[in-house]
Amino acid sequence: MSEHVDVLIVGAGLAGVGAACRLRQRCPDKTFAIVEARGAIGGTWDLFRFPGIRSDSDMFTLSYPFRPWTGSRSIVDGSSILDYVAETAREHGVDRRIRFHHRVVAAAWSSQDARWTVEIERGDTGESVPLTCGFLFTCTGYYRYDEGYTPAFEGVERFGGEIVHPQFWTDDVDHAGKRVVVIGSGATAVTLIPALAREARHVTMLQRSPSYILSLPAIDPLAGLLGRVLPARLAYPVVRWKNVLVALAIYRFSRRRPAAMRRLLRKELEKRLPAGFDIDTHFTPRYAPWDQRLCIVPDGDLFKAIAGGRVSVVTDRIETFTETGLALASGDELEADLVVTATGLRMVPLGGIRLSVDGRDVELAKELLYRGMQITGVPNMAFAFGYTNQSWTLGVDLTCEQVCRLLEHMDRHGYTACTPRNRDPAVAGVPFAELTSGYVLRAIGEFPSQGSKDPWRREQNYAQNRRTMRRARVDDPALEFAGR
Repeated sequence: MSEHVDVLIVGAGLAGVGAACRLRQRCPDKTFAIVEARGAIGGTWDLFRFPGIRSDSDMFTLSYPFRPWTGSRSIVDGSSILDYVAETAREHGVDRRIRFHHRVVAAAWSSQDARWTVEIERGDTGESVPLTCGFLFTCTGYYRYDEGYTPAFEGVERFGGEIVHPQFWTDDVDHAGKRVVVIGSGATAVTLIPALAREARHVTMLQRSPSYILSLPAIDPLAGLLGRVLPARLAYPVVRWKNVLVALAIYRFSRRRPAAMRRLLRKELEKRLPAGFDIDTHFTPRYAPWDQRLCIVPDGDLFKAIAGGRVSVVTDRIETFTETGLALASGDELEADLVVTATGLRMVPLGGIRLSVDGRDVELAKELLYRGMQITGVPNMAFAFGYTNQSWTLGVDLTCEQVCRLLEHMDRHGYTACTPRNRDPAVAGVPFAELTSGYVLRAIGEFPSQGSKDPWRREQNYAQNRRTMRRARVDDPALEFAGR
């Protein structure tokens, strides 16, 4: 006999815990369970353990609106975020609903039974766990937890030192007193490098091409001011909305006036880097600002490490690994005891879950997204996805609210199934994410497309989406409801 729940939440990270809390608040009569493939709560913030791990989103927007962030720091380390997620789960009683080592492999929808049959494998015992649910809500993030991206490098077998990918950093990786080369220039690299530089003999950031990097204060000055004169419940929404609007303004300015944004970022670099530093080579990307995600460094820690001589930047291509380091296309060689391949993630839709509807496999790449959360032709299913230009939680929480509204509407009218259908031939498919980052381009063809207009397109604008989604009718003509 298989167990049945009204809602099955897949993933116990920031999104999954938030979804469970919203479900308890808005739909207290619904039975639900959370299944987590790993053995701990927290998702990304439990998986990544490399030195300096932190979010590049401020905690006033990364935190849940129903549990405001009360710390003094805006940009915080990964362990603080993990503690926050775990404490939220305990306070709302959803930690007792999590089933660890439960990996969802596949889910099959039956219109006749109006339910999902979910195939789950236990990672700790190897057994198969039968489970059915009325609504499937995947909160699995967008990248593979069991595999990162590392390009094929010539000669790695000759290297006498250690090579590690940040996604699989463990406590026994020793960098103290060593010559460290970090390959990469993205968010992971700029986070990792200043932390390594505190104990390493020297750290070299080896990049094929540079990224845009912006320094922001680790402590929000407005939060500090308001915290002295207002109670937290009044100060928090002010700081939260200030940060939402500032992030949106930076994004819009970057897209509309890229040349002006380039100049502003360069002026900031000129102030923080040593005189004569080659900014053109090492910190001037070929692409426009926000064609790829803007990297954030709190209080300019990366630039301080460069100015202090603990970190150097090399922009070149790797020809081959050698016994003692890396030979570059320019003919130079970098000596290294430890090489860190901060070369990116592997994206995967829905955590790799195989979906089928009435015996037909769902080909995700051929489907459209409804409001960035549902897939055409797939009943009673939603997935949580945050923003690429703002805090992840902002987008995820909007989706959680909309899922709860949908479940309430279905209960009121006795519906057992809801399926998005696109009947407008004028709607054209556009990429789900419009960034040009390598990890996006390598996998975007596996994801469903957005549509060219509402309700098939979700703009990268939290304020606009919040207003639109809360005003929109749940019984949208694009949604097909089925009764009992």
